Amino acid sequence: QVQLVESGGGLVQAGGSLRLSCAPSRRIFSINVMGWYRQGPGNQREMVATITSGGSTNYADSVKGRFTISRDNTKITVYLQMNSLKPEDTAVYYCNVVGTTAWGRTDDYWGQGTQVTVSS
Repeated sequence: QVQLVESGGGLVQAGGSLRLSCAPSRRIFSINVMGWYRQGPGNQREMVATITSGGSTNYADSVKGRFTISRDNTKITVYLQMNSLKPEDTAVYYCNVVGTTAWGRTDDYWGQGTQVTVSS
């Protein structure tokens, strides 16, 4: 069973920065997309940023210019660099990996979530 191990959340003042990281606990045969989602209090889970195996990125409008997603293909790790944080960025952040097994099945993996709290 593959688990996604997340780290890097915490408490930061508005305007500050945090870096999240996420890596699978076991090898995934083929990774298609890696990304970060978040769920704030009373809100539905929303996409924050994704990155494909080819390096194409996609961002939510609310984080464009402030957040950067990247991946280290050697370490099979995805990062989310969050700068100029705002109180409205407060949420539980979840790592997501979409991969394909050796026999062609697509699997969708989720991390346990890491809390990011931005104080005003």
